[in-house]
Amino acid sequence: MLGSVKKDGDRGTWLFVVDLPPAADGKRRQKKCRGFPTKKAAEAALSELVGRAQRGPVAEPGRQTLAAYLEGWLKGLRVSRTGSTAGNYRWVLEAYVLPRIGGLRLAALQPNHLRTLYSDLLESGSLGRGKDHAGRGGPLSARTVSLVHRILHRALEDAVSDGLLPRNPAAAVKRPATPKSAAGKVWSADEARRFLAAVAGGRMAALWRLELSTGLRRAEAAGLRWADVDLDAGALSVRVQRTTEGYAVVEREPKTGAGRRLVPLDADVIASLRTWRKRQVEERLAYGPAYEDTGLVFTREDGAGYHPQRLSVMFRHLCDKAGLEAIRFHDLRHTAATLALEAGIHPKVVQERLGHASVQITLDTYSHVQPTIARDAAERIGSYLRGDQ
Repeated sequence: MLGSVKKDGDRGTWLFVVDLPPAADGKRRQKKCRGFPTKKAAEAALSELVGRAQRGPVAEPGRQTLAAYLEGWLKGLRVSRTGSTAGNYRWVLEAYVLPRIGGLRLAALQPNHLRTLYSDLLESGSLGRGKDHAGRGGPLSARTVSLVHRILHRALEDAVSDGLLPRNPAAAVKRPATPKSAAGKVWSADEARRFLAAVAGGRMAALWRLELSTGLRRAEAAGLRWADVDLDAGALSVRVQRTTEGYAVVEREPKTGAGRRLVPLDADVIASLRTWRKRQVEERLAYGPAYEDTGLVFTREDGAGYHPQRLSVMFRHLCDKAGLEAIRFHDLRHTAATLALEAGIHPKVVQERLGHASVQITLDTYSHVQPTIARDAAERIGSYLRGDQ
């Protein structure tokens, strides 16, 4: 395979040209790859392509579009990943990528196409569905655009491995900077008490008390079944997550061993769940044969499970009713963890209750609580040395 590197006209970038095997009629065929910022980068990509060609035949993408390639890639992804992961990848690509650049030929995709895509998403958001995952229109966050980049990088890296591309265009593009992983906005203990007082007696009061005590993920609460709750022993087992692929509801096991866990319950949560179970039985009797026996703990009046996003909508309305600044449903989890650490619960215990893979994740996520813990530890040590009772 012969090739050469040269400047790409007035574009300010470099390209390389390689000779392909002759066509059936004997005509000469060439392939151009554009968009390299420097001559050295173009030479490196050409050298890589030639090296791979020497090790074996290199497939040609022809006129295959990016959309066509990604469709096949997603189908293959379902074999190696969970259905929800593949489904969420599809949602992201269809909402944010395919409407803008899906019609480009895979072989013609350049880093500048991706830079422009990311810039457009940060400025104006989705073209395909008009709204982002949360149902809000407008610009996307850097975190969401970073997710788009990670998915594209992986898909295009597979295209390189399959010999469809000489290099990964996404490798030359920096993903948008995102803030370090940290807990979201959390309520103080006083705000949490005010919220619980406001929802006391409400139909889903048990759910909110459970959330602020245990920090279950939304998918874990939505998928919780009575078969996994032992009120006499005062514990529940996390075995199923009720989550979404796009908007469709799917149920699956937790992704990690840490996610499958036993969570002890306090007396107030147990009492609240007993009250809720009694009410649920009354609703079942009222509905009669029309009642849907899902076995779920938190259900609508007819027994059907809640769509996870519906729980978030309910929560926002209750925040307004309580006169509190609305936080995300997931921030109930952050609030529960923060309050537990501030109450002096050992980080290892908090880690196990949350289902984090390691205590380091807990400490890194809730590093903002560490000064409080350190001050409390100092006071306890001083009190112990003084012999205070």
